[in-house]
Amino acid sequence: MNLTHSEKHSEAAVYRAVIAAGEPFMTEVKAGQTLRLLDLEGNQAVDTLFYSASNPRERYDVQRTLRRQNRVYLSAGSVLYSNLGNPMLTITADTCGRHDTLGGACAQESNTVRYALDTRYMHSCRDNFLRASLHDGRLSKRDISANINFFMNVPVTPEGGLTFEDGISAAGKYVELKAHMDIIVLISNCPQLNNPCNAYNPTPAQVLVWD
Repeated sequence: MNLTHSEKHSEAAVYRAVIAAGEPFMTEVKAGQTLRLLDLEGNQAVDTLFYSASNPRERYDVQRTLRRQNRVYLSAGSVLYSNLGNPMLTITADTCGRHDTLGGACAQESNTVRYALDTRYMHSCRDNFLRASLHDGRLSKRDISANINFFMNVPVTPEGGLTFEDGISAAGKYVELKAHMDIIVLISNCPQLNNPCNAYNPTPAQVLVWD
């Protein structure tokens, strides 16, 4: 794990918001600004997508990002690349240590397959992404792609499979990213109740931005 602490102070932030447990959220970060995602109570997955504000068809690309850094997990120093090959953000501070890029977002379909038919209509991250993007109007269903699961622990097994385990985060852990372009930030503060990614108890998260 690559733990790097920030020198930024919360009272100097130009923007802050709390994302309620299990809810969607959208904001913008300007080029040169720093975004902090803060796990307020611990063991909370924060599913996140990034888009170019000037051209939302340009978006975070997990394949390019992992190929460029030759690592499965994201941590301090990782550069997030777009589907056009441009650097979007760099992780400049991280007190959690690693973040999942493979587990994807929970959805009605995956809830049904993994857990039971009666979980189909539970809230999901994909539904949250759609709620926020359709309300905003610049994004549509086709823009919901593979996301980052900040603070989520998804180990890769020796056989190449994925497992959902208890989080490695804790109350007050954070990750900071510096934007290289104007960015739309789309978040689902994960509502999942059926696996340990949220300790079976979704909790609030906080967003802070500094110039």
